[in-house]
Amino acid sequence: MRFLIVRTDIRAVADGDIAAAWADGHRLRDETTTPEPRRQIVHAEDRDAALLLARALATVGAVRAGKQRVKVLPLSEPRPAFRNRPGRTGP
Repeated sequence: MRFLIVRTDIRAVADGDIAAAWADGHRLRDETTTPEPRRQIVHAEDRDAALLLARALATVGAVRAGKQRVKVLPLSEPRPAFRNRPGRTGP
């Protein structure tokens, strides 16, 4: 399985927004609608390589200071083009 390693900026949040999100029971940050700004993107072919790269990115000063974060995201395996096509038989 392939992995995507992303280093992003952390968006600042006001204390009032945190309290409102907690009271209303909704998410403070929604990555699907407003993702954090990306600083660096790296691909890895397996989990061990992804974690090694993530550890290396975590040594960046801004990550250690809490201004950026490192995320490891699994990517789905690409399907061969000939599979799941109507009328096609064989491997």
